[in-house]
Amino acid sequence: MKKIVAMALVGGRGSRLGDITKHTAKPAVSFGGKYRLIDFVLSNLVHSNIDTIGLLTQYEPHQLTKYIGNGSTWDLDVNDGGISFLTPYTSTSGEQWQKGTAHAIKQHMHFVDQYEAEHILILSGDHIYKMDYQELINTHLENNSDITIGAFKVKKDASRYGILELNKSNEVVSFEEKPEIPKSNKASMGVYVFKTSVLKQLLEHSEQLLDFGKDIIPFALSHNYNLCGYMFNGYFKDVGTIVSLFEANMDLIDNPKFLKLHEYKDFPIYTKSSNLPPHHITKHGSVTSSLVSDGCLIEGRLVKAILSSGCYIKKHSVLSNVILYNNVKIEEHVNLHNCIVLENTIVPKNTTLSFDEITVIDDDFLRGYNNE
Repeated sequence: MKKIVAMALVGGRGSRLGDITKHTAKPAVSFGGKYRLIDFVLSNLVHSNIDTIGLLTQYEPHQLTKYIGNGSTWDLDVNDGGISFLTPYTSTSGEQWQKGTAHAIKQHMHFVDQYEAEHILILSGDHIYKMDYQELINTHLENNSDITIGAFKVKKDASRYGILELNKSNEVVSFEEKPEIPKSNKASMGVYVFKTSVLKQLLEHSEQLLDFGKDIIPFALSHNYNLCGYMFNGYFKDVGTIVSLFEANMDLIDNPKFLKLHEYKDFPIYTKSSNLPPHHITKHGSVTSSLVSDGCLIEGRLVKAILSSGCYIKKHSVLSNVILYNNVKIEEHVNLHNCIVLENTIVPKNTTLSFDEITVIDDDFLRGYNNE
C-alpha cells in the first residue's frame, strides 16, 4: 500500500519541435549537453522520496525506455514500486490508444489500484525545473483539497498555458486552457495532485473528459470540487517549441543561477552518462561561454555553444549560438550560427549557415541545402 503514486505522461510527440522529435519522444530529447528532459522529473521524484512511478508511453518509446531501463540511474530500481512502463494495449473492449492526458491516465488506473494509493501525483515528463513535490503534496493534504494544481508566474506567451485565478486562500476561482486573453499571470505547470477517489469519479463521469487542462479541471471547477493552487517560485520552463528549448539551454550559460544545476550536492539532477574520456581543446581550439560534454575534441572555435558527448570540431571552424547533439562532426572551414544540429550529423567542409531564427539541422537538411 502506498499513500501516493506518481503518473508521468511521457508519450507526447512534441510536434512543435519539428525534426528534433522525428524519431524520439519529447522526454528523451537532449538538454544541456549531458541531460535528457526526463532526467528532471525522475530526479525530482527521487528527491521527494516518491519511488512508485508509472510512465505512460506512446509515441516513439524505444529510445526513452532504453535510456531509463530499470531506473537504477535514479535509484528507482526498488522491489516495492520503482518504475513501470505503461503502454497502449488492446483488450476485449478494443484498442486503448491515448486520446488525451486524462484518457491516458484512465487506461492505467489499475496501476494505481494495485498500490491502493490515496493520492495521485500527475506530471509531464518534458519540463525543466527542480522541485520537491512533498511541499506540493503537503499543501494538498493541509487544505484537504480534491485537486491541487502546481502553478508558476508566466512572463511571456501566457496563451500557451492553462491560466488560473486564485483567491487569498489559494483556492482556484477560474481556469482557462490557453486563452487568447489571459486573466492572470498564474499558469499551470501540468503538475497535479488528485485524491484518487475524486479522479476516479471525474474519469468515470463522461467519455468526453479526455484532457486535464481542456476538460477535467474546468469540469471539476464547475461542479464545486475543492481545487487549490500551489505557487512554485523556482525556475520552470515548458520546452514545447524550438525557441523555448533553445532559450532554456542558453539559460544554462547566460543565467546559471536560474536552474542552479551546479548546486548538485543538495539537489543533483541524475543522468545516464557514457564512459567517455574528458573533452579536449587543442592548441588550435578556443571556447568562450560554452558547455562541452565528455568525449568532445575541439580544434575550432566555440562562442556560446552547448555540445553533447562525442562531438568533433575541426580546425578553422567557428560555431556561435549553437547546440550540438551527440556525435556531431564539423569539418574544416565551417561557420554555423543560430542552430541546433541533431545527433550523428556530419557538416561538410566550407559550409556556412547563419540564420535569423533558430533552425534545426540534420543530414537531410544539409543534403537539401547542398542541392539548391
